[in-house]
Amino acid sequence: MPISMDRRALLQGLSALGLSATAFPASAQSSLDALKLGAPSAFSFELLKAEMKALASKPYSAPELVAADILEQIDYEAHGKISYRPDHALFANGPGQYPVTFFHLGKFFKKPVDMHLVHREQGKLVERPILYDPSYFNMPDDSPAKKLPPNVGFAGFRYQEPRSGKLDWKRNDWVAFLGASYFRAIGELYQYGLSARGIALNSAIGGVAEEFPDFTKFYIEAPEADGPVTLYARLEGPSITGAFRFVMARAKAVIMDIDAEVHLRADVQRFGIAPLTSMYWFSDTAKQTATDWRPEVHDSDGLALLTGSGKHIWRPLNNPPHVVASSFSDQSPKGFGLAQRDRNFDHYQDGVRYDRRPTLWVEPKGDWGAGAVQLLELPTDDEIHDNIVAMWVPEKPAKAGDSFKFAYRLHWVADEPFSAKLGRVVATRLGNGGQPGQPRPKGVRKFLIEFLGGPLESLAAGEIPTAVISTSRGEIGTYKQTEAVPDDVPGHWRTQFDLKVEGPDPVELTLHLKSGEKVLTEVWAYQYHPFGNTL
Repeated sequence: MPISMDRRALLQGLSALGLSATAFPASAQSSLDALKLGAPSAFSFELLKAEMKALASKPYSAPELVAADILEQIDYEAHGKISYRPDHALFANGPGQYPVTFFHLGKFFKKPVDMHLVHREQGKLVERPILYDPSYFNMPDDSPAKKLPPNVGFAGFRYQEPRSGKLDWKRNDWVAFLGASYFRAIGELYQYGLSARGIALNSAIGGVAEEFPDFTKFYIEAPEADGPVTLYARLEGPSITGAFRFVMARAKAVIMDIDAEVHLRADVQRFGIAPLTSMYWFSDTAKQTATDWRPEVHDSDGLALLTGSGKHIWRPLNNPPHVVASSFSDQSPKGFGLAQRDRNFDHYQDGVRYDRRPTLWVEPKGDWGAGAVQLLELPTDDEIHDNIVAMWVPEKPAKAGDSFKFAYRLHWVADEPFSAKLGRVVATRLGNGGQPGQPRPKGVRKFLIEFLGGPLESLAAGEIPTAVISTSRGEIGTYKQTEAVPDDVPGHWRTQFDLKVEGPDPVELTLHLKSGEKVLTEVWAYQYHPFGNTL
């Protein structure tokens, strides 16, 4: 059987590197033969970091868009008719358990992303470009994609479920990288939801355009066993360069260990590390009549914080009347995340399964020093728009020439992984102030917050917790009530109070329950918009 030119280039290149070409067993080699590969070269994470550091001193060169007019024709409908052929999946027959498939370019993903295979030979890593070929994809005869020139590249990729798993790997994936530096994973409830990204630059800064750097190259490492998978990414944008390493495990949940080194070409006003992006349209907290037929629509319903001092905070999300940035200053944070706590299908009534959307938790590695978890909330009138961002912003200004190294673990889970043994907020409800049967006072809003679990379950008979309430402005009414919710659920308590406030400026409210000096619950921290949360 004659050797193809790609295979010949591999043999010659490996010989020049002093390596053999026997990295894969025959079964695994057959899946590589289904792909066209370029010539090999040496690879390591250290080499990638050195390359990106050197690149930071050079002017930014935007990626060239190939056949943009044709890509414009590959709209949502046309793109949906293009699918990757499983028989051309990388690692379809191993090594490891997780085949890799690729996304096609289109109207909404026009920037080509270079894909590279990385494998080990005699203790050394070698990388080879994975070359695009239309034969990798199933597409209709009249698809605009057939007009594209050869080797236009890929838009992104995804890891499929394990070949030996309970799901058909050809139809199910568990992590995907697609668009700019965005990536997503399913949690233990087998559902995609919110996204993460490599970095956030100047998000929601008035008068300054947000920058969305791209992962321009991915290096997908062939696994040596059936454990975690490893990949590397090259990040580049007008103001930044960077090198990322992802070590990802698919078990009950999805766990990602991320190491990054980035270099700034320009000053950045808001430099966001470990940014999370989600959608919050409305919930039963405050919903206008006839907004939508569904009771709630959101990928996440709150920001959870575990501060450096060990305090647990729950901040319910808002769909605000204007862009709002909230900052939670901290020193050496222990974690934060955007969570979906409401898991009741009846609260959504939607087949897209908002009740199964993953919670995404960031666990810093090492000491992140001084800074703040910043929450950005943007107004939206539809579920198609991501309008929530949470990220860590260092206290130190991010200036041109600066370099940052950081490491963290992402937990794509059903629940926050480091919940305190405290009562947790399970509902935030707003209504008109005052008491039933009496005239409702103007400018007064009622708040009712429900807590569940923790030491609330073991309170002595007849013991009523004390509600500790604070407000940044306005006046808390004299009527306050804390009671057990009459549903016979142990440890289910609620507190209600009225707030009288004038003017449209936001109000910062906090509440927690205690017994004597013992704290019973996490801190409920809510931002109330007097003219935004109309009922």
